[in-house]
Amino acid sequence: MKEAQGDLKGLNNLITATGKNEPLPGADILTLPKLKIGDVVANIPIIQGGMGIGISLSGLAAAVANEGGIGVIATAMIGMHEDDIYGNYQEANIRALRKEIRKAREATKGILGVNIMVALTNFADMVKTSLEEGIDLIFSGAGLPLDLPKYLSDGFKTKLVPIISSAKAARALCRRWLSRFNSLPDAFVVEGPMAGGHLGFHADQLDRPEFALEKLIPEVVEAVIPFREEHGVDIPVIAAGGIYCGADIDKFLKLGAAGVQMATRFVATHECDADIRFKQSYIDARQEDLVIIESPLGLPGRAIRNRFLKDVDNGKKKPFKCPYHCILPCNYADSPYCIALALLNAKRGDLKHGFAFAGQNAYRVNEIVSVKELISSLVSEYNEAVSGSSIENLEPGIFEHQNPILGSSADSSQEKSGA
Repeated sequence: MKEAQGDLKGLNNLITATGKNEPLPGADILTLPKLKIGDVVANIPIIQGGMGIGISLSGLAAAVANEGGIGVIATAMIGMHEDDIYGNYQEANIRALRKEIRKAREATKGILGVNIMVALTNFADMVKTSLEEGIDLIFSGAGLPLDLPKYLSDGFKTKLVPIISSAKAARALCRRWLSRFNSLPDAFVVEGPMAGGHLGFHADQLDRPEFALEKLIPEVVEAVIPFREEHGVDIPVIAAGGIYCGADIDKFLKLGAAGVQMATRFVATHECDADIRFKQSYIDARQEDLVIIESPLGLPGRAIRNRFLKDVDNGKKKPFKCPYHCILPCNYADSPYCIALALLNAKRGDLKHGFAFAGQNAYRVNEIVSVKELISSLVSEYNEAVSGSSIENLEPGIFEHQNPILGSSADSSQEKSGA
């Protein structure tokens, strides 16, 4: 039997009806499968979602990569700590991105990605810089990355992974990339309506069953089959949005996903790059505190309700001066507050002047742990889910001659004692 990473909580000691130290039927691999995106192979199928502003930088990304997952650096306003960010926005962000990628590379030999929002005004700069630094993967959402492949040239091995919310978007991107660039996405991340941050849905779609992630994953898997078969390439589909535990991972792998992307769980880790007060807001959050807001970008977003957001709801504007137009659809002239400054303040722990984006399950977080501990618990929970479903699917009567560990009978007890 292959051993899973992390604490299996005794699952490796399961005994079959023969009394031999063998795996249960249907549970012969008690470990997470690997995630393959082209020639990039992660030991576990877990991608840490990119979280801006400054929530997932080199510290968190490297820690996840060291545990066999894919660590992701968020590029939105990544130059926030540069001295010239207000006067030299473009160069400050390029410089900061190079620094973060290099810091992460020094801390891990694992797989690293960046998250680059299509809506960023410096989208092209962030893509070009990431490619120059040899990043393993680019994840791109908040709009369809219709022309992302045009930045690739000979010698670049970076994998391109759009973040989408529908099978329609998957088909549209495949057709566009084929017609314009003779290429296909290396994978898709499908983000459902339970995610945190800005959402790829209208507010009235968030609770409708036809938009649930459980519905979207099989649809996208089906949508990419013709492209995969015609061109002889794999296009793995990764589930994202509301995935909280190992049982969730098991569920979506069974629905056809090749892996999962998780963000909320990684906030409450020691290695997360946010201030401890930001992390504590997750621990303190109740289920009713998770609310849908209307962002200055004109998009719905999920956040933890606090005094700042209550003031916005009550019509109290937050005075600000926009030193840069960082996001294309932002109507900063008429916005009640600057989304970039609010998120930056929150990252620094100043929640009086900002707020935390969070996934729907953030209220379930109750402690801060290390990335290593989190990954280990997810693997253990996954193994429990796989073994539980395997036991449920066993044929009737398979335990008629059980080993004492599974439920003793006189025959099996005598067999073991005489072994």
